[in-house]
Amino acid sequence: MKEISVNTYKEWRNEIILSIRKMRMKAVMQLNASNLAHYFSLGREIIRKQEEQGWGTGVIKMLSEDLIREFGNDSGYSERNLRSMKRFAESYPDFPFWQVPLAKIRDKSIWQATLAELPQASANMPALLEKAGEQFMQLPLAQITWYHHISLLSKNLSDDERAFYIIKTAQEGWSRDIMLLQVDSDLYHRQGTAINNFHTTLPAPDSDLVVQMFKDPYNLGFVDMSTVKRETDFENQLVRKITEFLTEMGRGFAYVGHQVHLDPEDDEAIIDLLMYHLKQHRYVGIELKTTEFKPEYVSKLNYYVSLIDDFIKTPEDNPSIGLLLCRTKSEKKVRYTLRGMTQPLGVSEYETQRIADSIRSSIPTIEEIENETETSTKDNSELSDNSTK
Repeated sequence: MKEISVNTYKEWRNEIILSIRKMRMKAVMQLNASNLAHYFSLGREIIRKQEEQGWGTGVIKMLSEDLIREFGNDSGYSERNLRSMKRFAESYPDFPFWQVPLAKIRDKSIWQATLAELPQASANMPALLEKAGEQFMQLPLAQITWYHHISLLSKNLSDDERAFYIIKTAQEGWSRDIMLLQVDSDLYHRQGTAINNFHTTLPAPDSDLVVQMFKDPYNLGFVDMSTVKRETDFENQLVRKITEFLTEMGRGFAYVGHQVHLDPEDDEAIIDLLMYHLKQHRYVGIELKTTEFKPEYVSKLNYYVSLIDDFIKTPEDNPSIGLLLCRTKSEKKVRYTLRGMTQPLGVSEYETQRIADSIRSSIPTIEEIENETETSTKDNSELSDNSTK
């Protein structure tokens, strides 16, 4: 019998593991789509019967009691869940898609960049269509789970905001709690708002995509400012909590290092944080300041980005970018300072005090946990049944 080659076996094993992961992900996505279709159908049926018979909301309670009696307490048919199904059907009458009128979209540049960053497999899903002389953006609703959907519907969001969070959740792989934190921190209005000179230092349409990489302000509520005595303390906390920091920076950012020496001949050429954007294929140098903005901060960052391009960037990488994070800034000062800079630079503020209400609103209630447990039990049971057939 031939001896097993370790390298050949490892390659074969990794291929099998990858195929199993893909199969499981496909099964989860199919199950999610099936659950959404079922909930939509039941919600639409409730709407139809109420309109046809003139029944009030009491019928939902009666139906819930009967369905639980028939299918059990863990069936996912609580009164609260049935009401959510009705609201889901009311909100998305064209399920499995949602047609968002382009006229309702506030900032087209946000959407262009957001859709451009979707995975190749789903890049063609959002599409423009003509209907009654109007343009619509068609979004597939099965990109996110039922509990993501009902959480978004419970928020007071405009159509374009809600659609934005649906796409970003699918793109970033956010859990429901992370999604709600992004909603409560108003990511939609923070995304792409950093003051910058990208349109004068980068070619179009590359500059539009880079603009959407950055926010203003950044939510760094995980930093304990009571222990920060100097800028290095601030930087060290971000490094220690790099997972939270990368989550706030956004998908695509990878941590390279901190206090990175850029020029062997200049002992003071040290940048606070160095990151790499995997989608944009470019280095991002970050300078942290615990004070208000000063013009000399940008001059030094401009110098650092030049060094990154010369000493770290490879020919395959795109031009590097600098981001200055300040406690506060004067927009007028920033714009005048950036005017003379040759490197692509952005300037943002950061916030370190997370609003208590934002945290409380993202924590599920006991009733929500019970509902999620009910549906989770049902979903696992269905998945198990399907796998044995």
